[in-house]
Amino acid sequence: MNKIISARGVGKTYSLPKGSLRVLDGIDFDLEAGELVAVMGMSGVGKTTFLNLLGLLDRPSEGTILLDGEDVFGRDEREKSRARNAKIGFVFQFFHLLPEFTVLENVSLPLFISGLEKRPALAKAANLLREVGLEDKAQLRPGLLSGGEQQRVAIARALVNDPKLLLADEPTGNLDWKTGLDILHLVLDIHRTRGLSSILVTHNEKISQLCQKVYLMENGRLKLLARP
Repeated sequence: MNKIISARGVGKTYSLPKGSLRVLDGIDFDLEAGELVAVMGMSGVGKTTFLNLLGLLDRPSEGTILLDGEDVFGRDEREKSRARNAKIGFVFQFFHLLPEFTVLENVSLPLFISGLEKRPALAKAANLLREVGLEDKAQLRPGLLSGGEQQRVAIARALVNDPKLLLADEPTGNLDWKTGLDILHLVLDIHRTRGLSSILVTHNEKISQLCQKVYLMENGRLKLLARP
């Protein structure tokens, strides 16, 4: 199978005023095309750091990460940003929507950044809002939406550039259980229908049970868990 992500010997150390903090230590990880995997672990063990490295938001202290077979960290910042915008969709626990823009404009932003003209960008964003069930909210500001609706907007924004890879960091962590379950099923449906490769960071075992593989992060290491 084609590997969307291949990481070897990945470590991350942060410099502190007094010494350093070792967060990740020699991680090997592969994500095959079409896979849906969960990464679990206690708060503060480095799950978000790991996701940020895979998503090109941070740089590893050592090791290699290949995205779709390419060493993107060998490129300059502009090329790395272009690859991130074109191939990766992010969904976070906190929605990171811009309150001064409408829902439609929020979803369109990655397209504007990539240089698409306004009319086709807005049309594509409208189609994504229809896909997540929010076409009637397009002209509202995010602050008028519920938490679950705001996360749907964030999911639409993550998909608007047709990424190959979806990275979701506790996507239901800021929602009540019922709303979170609805969002989870939306993510699972989108993963299947769009043929995505997806990583969900979660502390919820019920969510992880719906994934094909589950990894546990402890002491800076990543371990594949056996399924029952």
